[in-house]
Amino acid sequence: MHNTLDLPAYLSRIGYRGDIAASLPVLRAIVLQHAQAISFENLSPFLGLPVSLELADVERKLVFQGRGGYCFEQNLLLGQALRQIGFEVTGLAARVLWMKPEDAQTARSHMLLAVDLDGVRRVVDVGFGGQTLTGVLELRPDALQATPHGDFRLLCGAGQWRMQSRTQGQWCTLYRYDLSPQYLIDYEVANYYVSTHPHSLFTQNLIAARPVPQGRLALQNRDYTFYPMEGQGEPQRRSLASGAEILAVLADDFGLDVAGLPGLAARLDTL
Repeated sequence: MHNTLDLPAYLSRIGYRGDIAASLPVLRAIVLQHAQAISFENLSPFLGLPVSLELADVERKLVFQGRGGYCFEQNLLLGQALRQIGFEVTGLAARVLWMKPEDAQTARSHMLLAVDLDGVRRVVDVGFGGQTLTGVLELRPDALQATPHGDFRLLCGAGQWRMQSRTQGQWCTLYRYDLSPQYLIDYEVANYYVSTHPHSLFTQNLIAARPVPQGRLALQNRDYTFYPMEGQGEPQRRSLASGAEILAVLADDFGLDVAGLPGLAARLDTL
């Protein structure tokens, strides 16, 4: 089994040219540059194509083929890169609560990472779409923590942690999780559901997201929105008129190489 990444190729893909050492500045820089370089996208399940979580397949797709991916792919790639640099990394799983009631019972369908460094546990997550973390959060409850793309905080009760972001002045819960380590088989089970089930958000909708220096880009089907940084203006929304226009946005704004995806143009025309 292929268990290591081509680390220089990964660092080149995200545009990282700094030190390679297990330090907090390096962790912060890699997380930010990964999130901005490799867009969140679900083109494979949207087209009915399989999503492999084997490291070699994830590396081929996200590093060498110019594609993006969703939480499992993004965080598996980041986690392996961090391990090879020398970080201690643990995979975790979360129940998504974004746009849902606080007490909603959802599946453990999201992956995030815990990173232990110098006796402090932190969480990173480059795979949560339009609210993807571009910073590193200490596992510390009730503390406002600034990131390059807004304020976040973690709440804790009864062994459950909640990740919240401040959006338009309001705290919104993204997901809840505990600190139980997860393994590849756990992610394989969840990945099979989110990439194949007919009720999955990812099989029924086109979704792409990318943090940029001025804010965040978000695409859902034909609806394309730029969200400026908090306090820097109102969201700018437009509807994309054709499949060709969607293709252009995917390539030009999200930086995705979509040339090798059979049937994409025809599928986009059905939206």
